[in-house]
Amino acid sequence: MPSRTPRTLLAAALTTAALLTSGPLSAAPAHAAPAAAGWDTDRAAAAYALNPAAVTASGSENSGTAPGLAFDGDGATRWSSNFADDAWIRVDLGSVLRIDRVVLDWEAAYGRRYVLEASRNGTDWTPFYTETAGTGGSITAHTYPQEVTGRYVRLRGQERATPYGYSLWNLKVYGGEPAPASTTRTNLALNHPAYSNYYQHAGNSPAFVTDGGWPADLKADTTRWSSDWNADRWVSVDLGARSTIDTVDLYWESAYAVDYLLQVSDDNRTWRTVHEPSAADIAARRADVKSPSDAAGLHDTVKLPTPATGRYVRMLGKERRSFYNPAPATAQFGYSLYEFQVWGTGGSASAAYPALPADQQGAYRTTFFDDFTGAALDRSKWRVVRTGTEMGPVNGESQAYVDSPDNIRTQNGSLVLKAKYCKGCTKAGGGTYDFTSGRIDTNTHFDFTYGKVSARMKLPVGDGFWPAFWLLGSDVDDPSVSWPASGETDIMENIGYGDWTSSALHGPGYSADGNIGARQTYPNGGTADQWHTYAVEWTPTAMRFYVDDRPVQETTRNKLESTRGQWVYDHDQYVILNLALGGAYPAGWNKVTSPYWGLPQSSVDRIAGGGVQAEVDWVRVEQKG
Repeated sequence: MPSRTPRTLLAAALTTAALLTSGPLSAAPAHAAPAAAGWDTDRAAAAYALNPAAVTASGSENSGTAPGLAFDGDGATRWSSNFADDAWIRVDLGSVLRIDRVVLDWEAAYGRRYVLEASRNGTDWTPFYTETAGTGGSITAHTYPQEVTGRYVRLRGQERATPYGYSLWNLKVYGGEPAPASTTRTNLALNHPAYSNYYQHAGNSPAFVTDGGWPADLKADTTRWSSDWNADRWVSVDLGARSTIDTVDLYWESAYAVDYLLQVSDDNRTWRTVHEPSAADIAARRADVKSPSDAAGLHDTVKLPTPATGRYVRMLGKERRSFYNPAPATAQFGYSLYEFQVWGTGGSASAAYPALPADQQGAYRTTFFDDFTGAALDRSKWRVVRTGTEMGPVNGESQAYVDSPDNIRTQNGSLVLKAKYCKGCTKAGGGTYDFTSGRIDTNTHFDFTYGKVSARMKLPVGDGFWPAFWLLGSDVDDPSVSWPASGETDIMENIGYGDWTSSALHGPGYSADGNIGARQTYPNGGTADQWHTYAVEWTPTAMRFYVDDRPVQETTRNKLESTRGQWVYDHDQYVILNLALGGAYPAGWNKVTSPYWGLPQSSVDRIAGGGVQAEVDWVRVEQKG
C-alpha cells in the first residue's frame, strides 16, 4: 500500500491554546522548568538554556566538546565523549514528561550499540530504545506505544563504531506534562495516552493527537496521527479516570473525516455514541473536493447537548474525504488528525500505556510438520491456491497458479512446485496466461501465533524465477484490514540469483520496496540450488531469521515501532510456499522488460524445457506452551 506523499513542512504558528500549561507530576525540581513550554518544543534544549547544569556526562574529549554543546541548538557544535564504550550523557528536563520522541544527530563518531533510558529520580532507569547495529546519521526514536514518562533522559553507550568517543551534534527530547486530575474545566487529554487500530508509520502515531498543538493553517505536515487508507479507522484517548465531558475539539489536517462518531467508554471495550455530524454537515464536507495541495483541514468544536461520562473517548471514522487527484477520479487518503482535545472535569495523570508483551516461557514443541512422503499433497494440512479463485494477480507476475499435478506434486519424499509454459493456454480470473505454477498454504488448516518456522528447500537458479517461503496475516482477506496491515513475514525469497536470498517484514509504514529486510550470501561457495534450511523465530518481541542455523536478520519490536511503524505480528499468520515467475521484485534487479516483466527469453526457454522447479524436503512449526 503506498504511503502518502508528505507536503513541505511549513512554519507552525503557536497560539495560546497550543501551550502546555499543566504542572509537573513530581516534587519541585532543583531548577524550574519553563512556566509554559510551546508545543513541539525541544524540552532538552529548553532545560539546558534555563540551567546549563541540567546536562551532565561521563566525560568529554576536550573542553571544546563539552556536554552542553549537544543541547545548545547549534548544529555546528557537538559533544564528544571520553574514549570509552560505556560513556554516557544525560539531561534533567526539570519536570516529569510523557516523552514522545528523542532525536539523535550523530557526528562521524557514532554509536554502534547504545540505549536510551528515562528516569523519574535520576537513579532508577528504564530503557525505551535499544540500538544493536547503529549506522550513525540522524535517528528519531519514537516511544509509542511504550509508557515512557520521566524527568531525566540518558544516552548510555555500549559499543563505539569508531576508536573515538561518541559524538553528537544534537540530542533532542520532545514531550509534555500530562494533564492532572482537575475539578475545574480543562483539556483532560493533554499528553495522555492515545491509541488507534492502525496508523501510517512511526512519525504519524496516535501519540501526536494529545501533544498539545497544531499548525495555524491546518495544512502543515507537523505532528499528527494519520491512519492507513481505510475508512474503518479510529483514534482514542485515555483520560485516566472516569470524567465528565462537555466538549471535544478535533483539529483535522486536510484528510479529515466526512462522517464520524464520537464515542465514550468506561472500559475501552463497550462504546456509547455521543455525537455524529448532521446530514447537512456531512453533505457539505463530502462536497468539499479539492486537490491535496489546495485543501486545508477543519476545526470541529463539538459541544455535547448533555455532558457525557467516561474514561475513554474516541473518534470512529465512517467516511474519508475525497481529493481531486487529478481528473476525472477522486482519491482518498487515511484520516489525519493534529489534535484531540477533551474538555471537562475529572481525569488523572496516572493514565499509562499498558506493558508490552514479554517473551514466552517454556520449551519448543512441534505443532506442524510435513515431510511430503505421501503419494500426493496432504490436503488436510495444505490448501492449494488458484489464481482467480483464492487470489487475484499480484506484483506483475506472469504465472497463473493452478491446481494440477503438473505443477504441484510429491516426488521422492519432497514437494515439487513446477513452472510450465504454454502460450495463451491458461485462462484464470479474467486473464490469459502463458505460464502456470504452484502455490500452497496452511490457511484454515493451520493458522498460528508465534513459533519457529523452518523448511529445507532447493531452489531454481535463473533470472526471474521467484520461489518464496513466507507467512501472511490470517486477516489479510478482511477488507477492514487487508495488506500490509495484516503483516507479512518473508522467511526466504530468491529471484534467480544463485549466491543470495533475502528475508523481509512488511507492515504499515514498511511495505513493498520500503520493507525491513536483509540479504544473505551463502558462505563457502554455497548456492541456492543446493539444499538449505531457511527459518524464522517469531516471538512477541522480535523476528529472527536464519539460513542453515546462521542468523541473517534480527528485527526487534522495539526498534521497528520506534523507527518504522506498527508491529502487526501479534495475531495468527499462516505458511505459504510458492514459485512465481517474473514481476516487480525480479525486475527491480535484472531490469528485464521483455518478453515478460522480470523474465528474459533465456528463462522462458528453460521453463518450456521443463526444468524449472522448487523442491521442499520438509516444513516444520515449533511453538511454546
